[in-house]
Amino acid sequence: HPDQLRPALLGVDVDAGATRIDVHAEQGGTKLIRVTDNGGGMSDEELLLAVEPHATSKIAAETDLYAITTMGFRGEALASIGAVSQLRIASVAAGAAGGFELEVDDAQRSPLRPYAAGQGTRVEVRNLFHNTPARRKFLKSPATEFSHIQEQVIRCALTRPDVAFHLTHHARTILELPVTENLRTRLAAVFGTELAEPLLQVFVQDRAISLQAY
Repeated sequence: HPDQLRPALLGVDVDAGATRIDVHAEQGGTKLIRVTDNGGGMSDEELLLAVEPHATSKIAAETDLYAITTMGFRGEALASIGAVSQLRIASVAAGAAGGFELEVDDAQRSPLRPYAAGQGTRVEVRNLFHNTPARRKFLKSPATEFSHIQEQVIRCALTRPDVAFHLTHHARTILELPVTENLRTRLAAVFGTELAEPLLQVFVQDRAISLQAY
């Protein structure tokens, strides 16, 4: 479902230690969604595992089940996306001279190919639901579908002002959010200074959690 796909793609990048995330969409995301980061990247073995059903990078040992602190998503998300789209993932791991890419089309995975780029990962989802027309007909208009993408980017951007976000639709820049240490500055960039300036800040912390709100 698109509502599961959008946060899944973004969650990967934030957890990978990225300081910049670029999101590009065409035709509301039904033709193309591309998410690019400058995070830690993946090795060839990790890239192959990333598209396997039930695979996850969140759990390395049983005890990790009781200490999940990341924006994790269901392990089979990328495999599910590859089953209903033309999925391409390219990644260069930190410190590596080059990387690898693979494609998944109709749940069929291609062999790994060499990939030359800077450190980070690029995920492309093309022609969503092209092989499941019964599901594709439930998609809304491109404008409505893109508004959902924009909402997901904004949600991530508000929780992580230390990460830059760039959102484009076709050739048009929708959001350009540079890194900032001030959440109010990020709020102003998203919603405008007229809304951001009068907001009251709330901060509460105890031994287990901290809460910041405006």
